[in-house]
Amino acid sequence: MKYIVLVGDGMADEPVEQFDGKTPLEVARIPQMDRLAREGELGMAVSVPEGYPPGSDVANLSLFGFDPAECYSGRSPLEAASMGVELGPDDVAFRMNLVCLEDQGQGDIMADFSAGHITSEEAAQLVNALQEVAGGARFSFYPGVSYRHLMVWHGGEDKLDLTPPHDISDRPVAPHLPKESSAQPLLDLMARARELWADHPVNRARKAAGKAPATVPWFWGQGRAPQMVPHTETYGISGAVISAVDLIKGIGLYAGLEVINVPGATGFLDTNYQGKADYAIEALKRSDYVYVHVEAPDEAAHAGMVDGKVQAIEDFDRLVVGRVLERLPEVAPARLMVLPDHPTPLRLKTHTSDPVPYILWSTEGEYPATAGTSGYTEAEARKTGKRMEKACDLMKRLIQGK
Repeated sequence: MKYIVLVGDGMADEPVEQFDGKTPLEVARIPQMDRLAREGELGMAVSVPEGYPPGSDVANLSLFGFDPAECYSGRSPLEAASMGVELGPDDVAFRMNLVCLEDQGQGDIMADFSAGHITSEEAAQLVNALQEVAGGARFSFYPGVSYRHLMVWHGGEDKLDLTPPHDISDRPVAPHLPKESSAQPLLDLMARARELWADHPVNRARKAAGKAPATVPWFWGQGRAPQMVPHTETYGISGAVISAVDLIKGIGLYAGLEVINVPGATGFLDTNYQGKADYAIEALKRSDYVYVHVEAPDEAAHAGMVDGKVQAIEDFDRLVVGRVLERLPEVAPARLMVLPDHPTPLRLKTHTSDPVPYILWSTEGEYPATAGTSGYTEAEARKTGKRMEKACDLMKRLIQGK
């Protein structure tokens, strides 16, 4: 038996005014997920336990089968693992977004949490410049992908109240800067980088081209190295993880999975959807399990791209779900789980902790269909009455087939 998890990050949503009160899942053309919802088990799952922030870290830990209450220590340690950065016992890892702040007369606002989806090559120049002037015994800076990077504070402070930048798009940033006195070194780093990057050739070129500059690093998602039991021990399976996002790769590494990097996987709307599906099938020919994560719907929602989110969901359905189903006979029998990690409502441009609609489906018909289900939407999933209070239990059901 083969096991496949297909995650459309942030696909779930609220009713959208532009869609006459329908959600993106309700207006998107998604015949493949509709078919799986009709033929398999459809329900709702709580991926973000009460009391935890509704981040992709907590939600994806749940979908991987880990209970966040037992292992969650922060987002950035997971990203550090993906980047090959080993954390010492006194190290605190921080996600470092390159963001664009703009002073519109009453203080800075978060004009773009991704600095205009800056390229990895441009961003690396800025991160490396910061490492040259501020790196050393206290801080280390590591370039990542696009706007997503890593800072390690050696002997640092982790008990800080830090806000994800995508939570405050188009809003003043002053109320969301850290207030603790122990966070002053982070504020100093932001000020130092702002001065350093203001006239950097990368930002000069971006502004000349009409693109958003990366004005400051924004620190959040801090934590120390977690303790997690790999899937080989928990479930007795080997497998792989496919994603453009360091966070997901990092969870996969802690789960004992092989990380597969797909050419053209960008984490945005132009990602190589079909490549992810094809690499997943090939991975299943040599292992038991694959976790495929697609970031595009979430990125579109964070940017408030109404039509872009629908397009990303449709591309996920056709080029990922559809392609996997097309090639499934090569590795069958198989069980599939399809779902978002969390909702990312277009209205809010950020995540919520509301339950997400899940599908469990098997080539062997092991998950009885619910009569009357018409397709894959939030409303249809609620209507079934099936609800998993802990989404981490879905992994057990995928393995057990019941």
